[in-house]
Amino acid sequence: MLKLYYYPGNANLAPHMLLEEMGVPYELVLVDRTKDAHHSADYLKLNPNGRIPVLVDGGLVLFETAAICLHLADSYPEAGFAPAVGTKERAHFYKWLVYLTNTLQAELITYFYPERWAEDDDAIAQVKAHAEAHVGGMLDLLDRTLAENGGPYLRGAKMSAVDPYLFMLSRWTRMMENPARNRKHLGAFLRMMAERPAVRRTLEQEGLGEPLF
Repeated sequence: MLKLYYYPGNANLAPHMLLEEMGVPYELVLVDRTKDAHHSADYLKLNPNGRIPVLVDGGLVLFETAAICLHLADSYPEAGFAPAVGTKERAHFYKWLVYLTNTLQAELITYFYPERWAEDDDAIAQVKAHAEAHVGGMLDLLDRTLAENGGPYLRGAKMSAVDPYLFMLSRWTRMMENPARNRKHLGAFLRMMAERPAVRRTLEQEGLGEPLF
């Protein structure tokens, strides 16, 4: 059985939702960050970076959220969460997954951990403010994309593995001055996703309450 190592609301949320959507049997394994469990010797054997999540699939140990989502989509093609390899649709799927993980998520990490890029309090505050502004522009682009492709999902009418990822990252903005939910099309996407039974089950299993996004 698959094992997903998680901590509530962390980057495991996207593959967790995907597993629920697919109906694939799996086991959740809590990595308690409050007890520094992600830096324990046992966990570092799974992910030497000390980051969450990790997926264990038989003899395969996989970290990096986007890689886990791709592996799940490819391992269970009958679930239909990724277009066929070699198609233009697959190329666009790659584009958005990479954009979410390499552009939006990377900027969100800057927002949440500005002290990694500055030392004094004023500089840290500037880094955080600039990161929030950059995130806002990225959310605007995603909002326009949902409008232009007619939605309701990021790639149009059909849900794919990029949509749980977008929900997860949008949720991380919930305490910002202008969170993702404030945008017309992105807000509608988030409300729709939150009503999906698989997403509701995931949020409940991770003990995540209001504000959901």
